[in-house]
Amino acid sequence: MYLLGKIRIKAVLPEKFKRLEDIAYNFWWSWNPEAIDIFKEIDSELWEKTGKNPVRFIQEIDQNKLELKMRDSQFMDRYNSVVNKFDSYLANENTWFNKNFPDKKHHMVAYFSAEYGLNEVLPIYSGGLGILSGDHCKSASDLGIPFTAIGLLYKQGYFSQRINREGWQETSYFNLNVSQLPIRPVLGENGEQLYISIELPGRVVQALIWEVKVGRISIYLMDTDTEKNSDRDRWLTARLYGGDQETRIQQEIFLGIGGMKVLDILNIKPTIYHMNEGHSAFMGLELIRKLVQEKGLSFKAAKQAASFSTIFTTHTPVPAGNDVFPLHMIDKYFSNFWGLLGISRHEFLDLGLKVGDNQNFNMTVLALTLSGRKNGVSELHGAVTRNIFNELWPGIPEDEVPVTHITNGIHTFTWLSPEFRKLYNKYFDEGWENYICKKETWEKVDNIPDEEIWNAHCLLKERMINYVRAKLKKQRKSNGKPIERINEVDNLLDPHALTIGFARRFATYKRANLIFRNIERIRKIINNPDMPVQIIFAGKAHPADRPAHEIIKNISDISQQEGFAGKVVLIENYNITLSRYLVQGVDIWLNNPRRPLEASGTSGQKVCINGIINFSVLDGWWCEGYNGNNGWTIGSDFFYENDYLQDNDDSESIYDILEKQIIPLYYDRNERNVPEKWVSIMKESIKSVSYYFNTNRMVKEYTNKMYVPSMEKVDKMISSNYSYAEELSEWKQFIEKNWSQVQIISEKTMNELKEYKSISGVPVKLTTTVQLGNIDPSNVKVQVYYGTVGENNIIENPNIAEMKLIEKQESGVYRYSADIIFTEGGEYGYTFRVIPYHPELISPFEMGLIRWAVQ
Repeated sequence: MYLLGKIRIKAVLPEKFKRLEDIAYNFWWSWNPEAIDIFKEIDSELWEKTGKNPVRFIQEIDQNKLELKMRDSQFMDRYNSVVNKFDSYLANENTWFNKNFPDKKHHMVAYFSAEYGLNEVLPIYSGGLGILSGDHCKSASDLGIPFTAIGLLYKQGYFSQRINREGWQETSYFNLNVSQLPIRPVLGENGEQLYISIELPGRVVQALIWEVKVGRISIYLMDTDTEKNSDRDRWLTARLYGGDQETRIQQEIFLGIGGMKVLDILNIKPTIYHMNEGHSAFMGLELIRKLVQEKGLSFKAAKQAASFSTIFTTHTPVPAGNDVFPLHMIDKYFSNFWGLLGISRHEFLDLGLKVGDNQNFNMTVLALTLSGRKNGVSELHGAVTRNIFNELWPGIPEDEVPVTHITNGIHTFTWLSPEFRKLYNKYFDEGWENYICKKETWEKVDNIPDEEIWNAHCLLKERMINYVRAKLKKQRKSNGKPIERINEVDNLLDPHALTIGFARRFATYKRANLIFRNIERIRKIINNPDMPVQIIFAGKAHPADRPAHEIIKNISDISQQEGFAGKVVLIENYNITLSRYLVQGVDIWLNNPRRPLEASGTSGQKVCINGIINFSVLDGWWCEGYNGNNGWTIGSDFFYENDYLQDNDDSESIYDILEKQIIPLYYDRNERNVPEKWVSIMKESIKSVSYYFNTNRMVKEYTNKMYVPSMEKVDKMISSNYSYAEELSEWKQFIEKNWSQVQIISEKTMNELKEYKSISGVPVKLTTTVQLGNIDPSNVKVQVYYGTVGENNIIENPNIAEMKLIEKQESGVYRYSADIIFTEGGEYGYTFRVIPYHPELISPFEMGLIRWAVQ
């Protein structure tokens, strides 16, 4: 029969269960298992059928089941306990932020990100960046940071992945039913949904505003799917990272400039703006425009004021992750904008031009240029970023480029399995959840008997294998496989075999198929009858990344070959659900990116809290996390110039360590079939990683290093009615104008270097003469830059010593000296340099000005 119409019935919650709706519409439930258990207890079958989506669950729940539960006094006690915990969490004023910064409660951090991975029910994320953003928001809520997040609502999400019969990735999109999601429209006083407008070439486009509650904080999402727009513009925010460059720049205009308009219309007045990756960098331009037009500041003063407020986090050194737009596209979308800033086209374009590329406007460069504080997401990534963007600060030594690092973490309670949480509750101190950043909290893992921790792991592993089998059955059915091929899945994957997991975005630099480089050797390793090994792969390739598609095809083909069939599996449509099973259930987490292209990575951190062991290249966070006893490393910390050699060396390292260390250790069992030495590494993995690599520590670090210092600058600026920013801007202009007069007068004879001879422990007095011209000595620092002498007379392992002004010789010429003590014998080199100095500079190198002694 043909469908004539639809009738939608919404379940009405009894009065006693009204609070279920409040909990369902707040992602707090996603990291509180007691809340999830309430929904499951009411109707476990419906919970699974609705995709573990509490909003859809309460819309479809059978009234009879609710009435039955109301008569269960024990259930109602548990329900009321969850409601009380939820209310106490939201009402608690005694948060970490309020206790540590009671004078900063009037501030607000606005956080901009292109994607958010909060939970599988809201699939507006593609990978690690989105998961990190979601975890950042959760910890900001837990810590009580005054925090509001901005993003876009992609009604078709990223994409759904299917691996077809031939092993190729196919992509498809499905419309999200917003009425069934934990998301609500933001309404105005007239009861209608609020929206913002953005002027694009030849038209004005509107975006509706939606709110997502994440504990104490809100994420506001923009959505152009409204009848106010043309059909073309309704699709503008439909897909994450979809469409062409025109779509991409329009989305980023909405994220940055539109996001600022959302804050305005909601009367949210941030003092700090945090750009999470360069997608939102247009936000900085809109902030400057507002300061120019609303506060009457000059462009340079407004840029200075904006830098006090703005923080930028870069997440990848890979070019594909750093958006660039051709200049003609910038002309198309911003030709009316630079006039609003009071600058020329040339000055505007300079804000986003990378040295050596005059044809493209680089969003990472724009973000670095406009932000006062910037960071990479691991110690190594900070160094790599300083190397890549060193030319933005010409003459500044690479290790002093003003980009720091704050290493990424994970939201512990989002990724911690219920089984391990029960173990920690049993053996850790009461209230341990409040002290997850303390090392001693996790050292209590040694109190857990080996057998208990191993049994918990085996239970999670079996659960994961059952889930993977169900996924594989579905894959084979959709590909039209015969019934016998579908049924054989029931026997695929051995719960007792060493299981390696590899799951992440299939970007080519992550080298998903590296383990198959010597196909016969890995075939032999996997098929050892006494010590079998199996590997589970999962991950999506960007639809436009053909080489990554080839890798998926390659792994799919290998998984069908003799010796690999049933022991190597590729699971389609990687998402948070599948990720959760894998990071809680495998034995070894394999990570082999091409060093140093992994900015941080966080999947390896998720496995540690669940007792799983990392086997990884020394890249990203693992450089800091590995301690020699908590896992294994692949290859060395050597930087290769030849990819072929790097792949050979790293793959050989994988095979050697698997054969000689990992596999024998896993199968070394005691009389109770417990691998005691393996469990010892599991425990070391937990206690050495969990206390540090979490987003509570990470967000505290952002607060201490970035947010609060910026808040202090903003307080000074606002209390001075922006004269604080204007005066610093004028000072910078004066220094820039007169910097050419600064010279260090050489004291060497002809072409010979000046040499000193001394003994260790005795001060060596160094002096130099500096010409400053119109610049007062109080506005500079003169320094000795010294260290060991390397190849080509380059100073290595440098130290810096401030020099004292000892004499004014003539107009604009000064004499400086410093006493240097060397504690070890050897040959050292030195030189002198002058840098600008002002007590209110965020970094002494932010202006990019430096004068070195010239030979």
